[in-house]
Amino acid sequence: MREIISTKDAPQAIGPYSQAIKANGFVFISGQIAIDPASQQVITGDVAAQTDRVLRNLSAILEAAGSGLGKVVRSTVFLKNMGEFSAMNEVYGKYFSTAPPARSTVEVTRLPKDVLVEIDVIALA
Repeated sequence: MREIISTKDAPQAIGPYSQAIKANGFVFISGQIAIDPASQQVITGDVAAQTDRVLRNLSAILEAAGSGLGKVVRSTVFLKNMGEFSAMNEVYGKYFSTAPPARSTVEVTRLPKDVLVEIDVIALA
């Protein structure tokens, strides 16, 4: 069984994809960027501010799926500049302070809407 997850408490998809898919006991969340769901605009601010907004967006989608950040088993962080790893990691650590998920972090040339960070996750449903 495959269930599409969608919530108004996170940014609407900006392309032909779902915010998340719930299947076989897992929730697969599409990459989230620092868009404020109220305005559907990218927030201003540095990588720390953008990471905070991304994680709040991920949390809202996980809640809509009946899950939560504590059930995340895997994440991928895409950074525009690996020099900002420490700033991103400091904020990320506040959301995943206990038993953090497995994670990869990679530097990329460009992200949607020229944001500084994008994160996707897989969680237990």
